[in-house]
Amino acid sequence: MTEAELVTNEERLRRIEAITDAALSGLNVAELLDELLERVRDLLKVDTATILLLDGHTGELVATAAKGLEEEVRRGFRIRIGHGFAGRVAETRQPVTIYDVTPADVVNPILLDAGVRALLGVPMLANGNLIGVLHVGALSLRHFGPEDVHLLQLVADRASVAGRARAQVLDRQAALALQRSLLPSRLPDIPGLDLAARYLPGHDLGIGGDWYDVFTLPSGWTGAVIGDVSGHGLPSAVVMGRIRSALRAYALDRDDPAQALTSLDRKIHHFEAGTLTTVLYALISPDRATVHLSSAGHLPPLLAVPGQPARLMNLTVDRPLGVGRPPTNRHTTVLDLPPTATLVFYTDGLVERRGELIDTGIDRLTNAIEPGPADALCDHIISATADEHASDDIALLVIRRRPPSE
Repeated sequence: MTEAELVTNEERLRRIEAITDAALSGLNVAELLDELLERVRDLLKVDTATILLLDGHTGELVATAAKGLEEEVRRGFRIRIGHGFAGRVAETRQPVTIYDVTPADVVNPILLDAGVRALLGVPMLANGNLIGVLHVGALSLRHFGPEDVHLLQLVADRASVAGRARAQVLDRQAALALQRSLLPSRLPDIPGLDLAARYLPGHDLGIGGDWYDVFTLPSGWTGAVIGDVSGHGLPSAVVMGRIRSALRAYALDRDDPAQALTSLDRKIHHFEAGTLTTVLYALISPDRATVHLSSAGHLPPLLAVPGQPARLMNLTVDRPLGVGRPPTNRHTTVLDLPPTATLVFYTDGLVERRGELIDTGIDRLTNAIEPGPADALCDHIISATADEHASDDIALLVIRRRPPSE
């Protein structure tokens, strides 16, 4: 290799590094990928450059950024790993070159319509994990050599950082949108009841399988729910949303919490097989004097009556939903709810800590309950009991029966 060629290669690397280093300092990811592909076309003297990122939920490669093949992105082109040119690159995790493209080599008609004759593709990897595929194409016959492969792989390795960041941003945005749609933006105003709730994510995505819900029924009864779908992140949140909606539907037709949970269990066994869910469902009477509760593997709520220490409510805890054969004999417990009494529903993330008995966490929660408005009590409970290093989600629902004077 001549001295001039060495200088040219060094200049190529310097220009690419300058772009990708800017990404690491906070450039908009979409703009970075767009600029990077334009630079790749110039450096390799090619006509097309495309990045397809892996959709972790479907296992497909999705056209995310393109130069010369923008139609791929506009159409949202997707391809399964192992299929077509990009799919081969993803499956082998090795560079793939095609000197003379034929319909047998590709499954994307846009490549053929554009007249692409030669292709070079390399995998995008981060920490050994496949992020996507970067490929370039020429409209004339061309042999891509080892230097071209090396240069494109360097770009792909650096672009993987931006691709992973983009995927994380999209996941976060989707999770936050899902959280806004699944958790009540505000609890309903219900005469005779003072309500407050909190949700604390225990991981980066900001949502998981914990949820709470409060709704009124045509009969005048009030439904209150707290539950926990096993797992974290978007998959658990999606299942949680379906379960939450199903329970609302069953609540309209069944005036016994145990019956509603029995129907929900059948639904989970059939449509959400393999999902373990705990749920506590309560129905509060129109006069607010009694509460009917049924627990599917969920921790019992706490009851605080004025002048008495808070205590765990004594109720039968049945099997969680989605486990074993659906039981036909779930139980409902009926308890009094005196004026100014407070119910505290919670998920296990609030009381569980590594290396500590759960009874210790429940005692800590019990001692944190004090008289007062529901919203202030929520804040106090979180401050007194929540572990800032916890990896599990926390859902907390406080229901106080208002005194006649309020």
